[in-house]
Amino acid sequence: MPEKLICSAAITSTGDPMGRLVELCGTDKMGEGEMKPFDIEGVQIMLVKHEGNLFAVDRVCTHADADLSDGFLSGDGVVCPLHLSAFNLADGSPTNPPATKPIKTYNVKIHNNKVFVEV
Repeated sequence: MPEKLICSAAITSTGDPMGRLVELCGTDKMGEGEMKPFDIEGVQIMLVKHEGNLFAVDRVCTHADADLSDGFLSGDGVVCPLHLSAFNLADGSPTNPPATKPIKTYNVKIHNNKVFVEV
């Protein structure tokens, strides 16, 4: 099994009081159904392309701390590889037990064919 590549991210100051944008990758680097892990100053998130949309969410399951980027996508969203908890990618809500707490979601912005996440 190949090692998982944890992508680094470049931080861009936007002057936005709600947060700052962090550049993750180019839009051409995300294929349909892909889940890419990123570490941003100790925050573990993943970027997901699902049904033509890009989502950024915490990548640690709220039930048992498993890495969701090792899971898979379903119609419900992302499914944890450990106990099959599922999370809605748009709002982070759990859609399948045993997880009962939502995962955090992040705003995604696309500018000049680059994907940014607001942290």
